Amino acid sequence: MSHHKMSEALKYEIARELGVYDKVKSDGGWGNVSSRDCGNIVTKAIEIAERSMNGK
Repeated sequence: MSHHKMSEALKYEIARELGVYDKVKSDGGWGNVSSRDCGNIVTKAIEIAERSMNGK
């Protein structure tokens, strides 16, 4: 079974959309992003993946 990792570009794109990109850009990187925001990023990524799968 293959595991798909979220691309860095997608993570940054979603972070921008959710308004947490500035936290990621700062010195602490992804460590500065709260668990809640990370959860929101994952949720958004799942929505995007489901949309792309349904679009095929």
